[in-house]
Amino acid sequence: MELGLSLFSTELSGPVGDIAREAETLGFESLWFPEHMLIPVHYESRYKRTPDGKVPESFGHLPDPFIAAAMAAQATERLRVATGICILPQREVIATAKAAATLDRHSGGRLIMGVGAGWFPEEAAILGVTAFQRRWQALREGVEALRVLWTHEDAEYSGEFVRFPPVRVFPKPLQKPHPPIHLGVHDPRHAPRRVARYADGWCPGDLPVDEAADAVASVRRAAVEGGRDPDGIEFSVVLTPSGGFPSLDDMVRYRAAGMRRIILRVMEATTGSGVEAVRRLHPFIEQARRIGPR
Repeated sequence: MELGLSLFSTELSGPVGDIAREAETLGFESLWFPEHMLIPVHYESRYKRTPDGKVPESFGHLPDPFIAAAMAAQATERLRVATGICILPQREVIATAKAAATLDRHSGGRLIMGVGAGWFPEEAAILGVTAFQRRWQALREGVEALRVLWTHEDAEYSGEFVRFPPVRVFPKPLQKPHPPIHLGVHDPRHAPRRVARYADGWCPGDLPVDEAADAVASVRRAAVEGGRDPDGIEFSVVLTPSGGFPSLDDMVRYRAAGMRRIILRVMEATTGSGVEAVRRLHPFIEQARRIGPR
């Protein structure tokens, strides 16, 4: 069982390179960087992970995930770096493709491209998303466009939300055919068809261990129905401290369900040392080492 970290870092966390180096030294497999470009001063949406429904102030202090991942990659040798997740409908896709390809090439092919559609309509509107209810279609088009930009010398794409004429965009990623694209959709009702259609992996948030086996099986069935090899899809689960970090038994059950990795959210890093926050999670590395291959 591999363990990753979803690093919620701010100006108070310390240098990202130091945190990444500590994570690699302790044995964590990957470091994931979440994204919020901004937090509106006025909004009506409720955030489901806080008692009062308010979006944590720290979310407005998160670094750009590509810059942070590049700093983490520069400071390490083996640690995989990931956007976790990049809210693709809120970004210009050509600039995003170039940033991701540059990062993958100069990190030695260590990028995992986690993407999602976003949940915060007020943030999305400010960043140019004009049809929030159709953001999943915009995400699919964005993913398809990324693949074209990464793999074609003369790349073009014509969708409803994403379109560009033939262009040449370099560098290309080091990983072939491209960095794996993992979809951060949390609702297992919609995940199977979305992952099966256009993702290389699935990384749901706080998927209960009792539901993991059925959820993975449903994605694999959808892949077969869509003519894909289900063994080509990689599964991870993102867990938060509020839901309780996994016991050894939970890890065994997630692994048996088909999960390759567990990604632990490091929320304490928003207000203090990221290095110390990562060190406190070291017991989970020792726990994971007790689990043999599936």
